[in-house]
Formats: sequence, C-alpha cells, structure tokens
Amino acid sequence: MSNPKVTVVIGAASGIGAATAEVLKDAGHVVVRADLQAGDGVSPVDVTDEASVEALFDAVVAEHGAFTGAVNCAGVSTMSPVVDHDAAEFRRTVDVCLNGTFLVLKHAGKRVADGGSLVSLSSLNARQPGAGLAAYCSAKAGIVMLTEVTALELAPRRIRVNAVSPGLVVTPLTTPAMQIPGVRDDYVENTPLGRSGEPSEIGAAIRYLLSDDAAWVTGENLDINGGAHLLRYPDLPKHVMAAFG
Repeated sequence: MSNPKVTVVIGAASGIGAATAEVLKDAGHVVVRADLQAGDGVSPVDVTDEASVEALFDAVVAEHGAFTGAVNCAGVSTMSPVVDHDAAEFRRTVDVCLNGTFLVLKHAGKRVADGGSLVSLSSLNARQPGAGLAAYCSAKAGIVMLTEVTALELAPRRIRVNAVSPGLVVTPLTTPAMQIPGVRDDYVENTPLGRSGEPSEIGAAIRYLLSDDAAWVTGENLDINGGAHLLRYPDLPKHVMAAFG
C-alpha cells in the first residue's frame, strides 16, 4: 500500500480552506492545517511574512519527512473606487492575495516532493472585473499568470502547479457583501446554474488537482462558478449606495 499524500492547506481555519482540509482528509490525505488564526490543530502562518511561510514548510518536512502537496486559500478583499482607493488598503490586499501566493509557491516549491502538486485559490475576478474591486481583481489575475510561470519552472521536477477560480461561495470573506440587500440576488441572477457554490465543491476540485487523476494537468486555472463568467459581474457599488446612501 502506498504512503498517504501529505498536504499542507493554508487558510484552513474557515471557509474554502477549512472545507478543502476536510475533503482531503476524507480522501485519505494527511492534512497539515495552517492559518493566521492558529489553534485547535491549526499551525500558525502569515503569508505576508516570508520567514513565517518558510518556517511552516520547514516544520512540515521536519515532522513528516516530505510532503506531496500544498494549497493556499489565504485571502482578503477591500472595496473602493480606484480614484478614492486608500493606497495602504490596496497594498494589503495585493500583499495577502498575490505576494502571499508567491511566497507559498516559492517555499513550497523548494520543498515539495518531486511529482507533487501545488494549488492556489484565484477567483472569478481574475477574468471578470467588478467595480470597486480593483485591488482584489488585480491580485487574483496576477495569481493566474504566476501559476503559469511557476508551472513552467517546476515542470522538470514533475511538480504540477494549478489554480482554481471560484465564483460566489458564501464564506466569512464574502458574508459582509452578501448581507447587503440585493447583492446575493444579483450574483445568482448572473449565474446560469442559478445558485451559489458550496465550499466543499471547491474542495472537491482541489482534491482532483492534487490527485494522480490530474497527472497531466499543470498551468491550469479551473473556473468553478456555475457559468457566471458567461454573463456579467454584479454592480456592487449600486447595491452599496442603495443600502447606505
């Protein structure tokens, strides 16, 4: 019997990361959970701090000898028109989403076993602009190209590097927006399959990309959005103005 896959899931304290950790555990992976919110079996990591990311993967290797995969689900968002955007808030979003992904790919890529698999969480906003979401859209689009470049560079070691881009999935990150009247309805109306996604559905796609069934898949960004990329993105500022003036 082959040894189980050892997979590091970052952002595992809640939302898509927590669901992914459970999906992988059910599939027989040994899952190392990490998050900025540590505790209850979750190791501490700050994806904006290179020393923290490096220490996490060094600790995984020290404990398990090797690991076969890593998933980065860490992310934040902010909302503002470009002309009014606070520069520090813009940098914070890019730092967590894009620079954090870079640091995870850098240090996981150095240490993951040959033939392993790395998966990053991008977004529908990598390809579909949303008014007020300049920082988030820019960071998530950057993740897609970063995925392609890293896939090229790690291919000689047969390490596969992919991303998944969810549409609307209700998580702690998206809940504040979903509480604004009209926002969720607008999302669903612009999703051909007529519903939001479940965190476990994103976890299932990530499980596939980590599996041997995806042995010939690399440099891919898998859209999982119920067809939302076929229509338009909701007008979030309109709903915010209607709710708050």
